[in-house]
Amino acid sequence: MSPVPVLAPLSGWVLPLSEVPDPVFAQALVGPGLAIEPAPDTAVITAVAPVTGKVIKVMPHAYVVLHGSGRAVLVHVGIDTVNLEGEGFTVRAAKGDSVRAGDPMVECDIALVRSKGLSACCPVVVLDAKPEHLGELRAERDVVSGEQLLTLV
Repeated sequence: MSPVPVLAPLSGWVLPLSEVPDPVFAQALVGPGLAIEPAPDTAVITAVAPVTGKVIKVMPHAYVVLHGSGRAVLVHVGIDTVNLEGEGFTVRAAKGDSVRAGDPMVECDIALVRSKGLSACCPVVVLDAKPEHLGELRAERDVVSGEQLLTLV
């Protein structure tokens, strides 16, 4: 497989998964990846597809896109945001849709998420992968939505 770029689904500060305030993500139990913390003054985000492929799962707070390589990328918008039961979220894609990297997937009122005392941290994880399936994971940097976040190798 030739290297596949995985795009940042939103803009913000890149963190290692170990800094995500959720043990399942922090311990990379669902797979390796990185997380993005939106800037403190961010009110609303439009999270985009990290890879070109098929939407295999979409909920207001999370979605998974399956790339043609067989790798699936999960984007989880915020931590414990499932408890909002869709409040503050607008879903822009449906299960079964074919999407291109960068296509809008979910809009989220990040200000609302933070006002409820929840973390806006957004893990971006390659499901059922091993760390060696990803290129170098570069954290501690700013990223803009649609820029390369990591690489599938």
